[in-house]
Amino acid sequence: MERAGATLVRAAGMLRATGIANPRWEARLLLAHAFGISREDVLANPDRVVPENFDALLARRVGREPLAFILGEQEFWSLSFAVSPVTLIPRADSETVIEAALVALPDQSRVRRIIDLGTGTGCLLLAALSEFPAAFGVGVDMVPEAAALARQNATTLGLAGRAAFMAGNWAGAIEKEFDLVLANPPYIATGDLAGLMPEVAGYEPGLALDGGVDGLAAFRTILAELPRLLATDGVAVLELGIGQDAAMIALATDVGFFVATRADLAGIARALVLRRAGP
Repeated sequence: MERAGATLVRAAGMLRATGIANPRWEARLLLAHAFGISREDVLANPDRVVPENFDALLARRVGREPLAFILGEQEFWSLSFAVSPVTLIPRADSETVIEAALVALPDQSRVRRIIDLGTGTGCLLLAALSEFPAAFGVGVDMVPEAAALARQNATTLGLAGRAAFMAGNWAGAIEKEFDLVLANPPYIATGDLAGLMPEVAGYEPGLALDGGVDGLAAFRTILAELPRLLATDGVAVLELGIGQDAAMIALATDVGFFVATRADLAGIARALVLRRAGP
């Protein structure tokens, strides 16, 4: 029977050999998950006998299955979201979208309607609802199972009464106007998909990644819908891929929007902020 201290060393070594960037930290998370205890308790109890299910969990991570899928959850905007292979895993870069929305709409009490196109786990919409207390949100996803997962997350976070989720093709079935439009659309060029890191290419849904030949196909669809979706004083915030800001500024300007961008912590233009250019 292996003890937790020895298992932590062994697991970290296996993860390191596989190319995992933070092997000891991930080994602690996997051990904590197997035990059902906190990471701190793993270190505090090195003589605890390791559960039989741990090696199966470790094998999944060695095979480069995303850690979030193994643990079943991921933190975003200090909120915990259930995840599954039908959605992208929430990423810290996407928090730039929420930051940009808060800056663009400083009077948070005046935001009454929010829509999130391609909602996935619901992380953008639910994070926004946690910041805009008077708002009701709608999340739309092409995959019914994703919409159901987002609905589950809304319930877990106590936001189910302020959110509705539906399966649909972007905003095709939506008729109302919104004060805030959010989207993290697919933006990886089709030819670049195979070169993504194994966790992404092998496990996350291609539908949520594939942005067409130039990575901008979904953006063009959203930009075509925005004139009827966006309220007069509304704001749209779209997540961008690396290096897409110049092309997207040109596209959005051409269809009549004022455009700004917001950088993530690495200094990369990550969010495109759009307003109506005028009557």
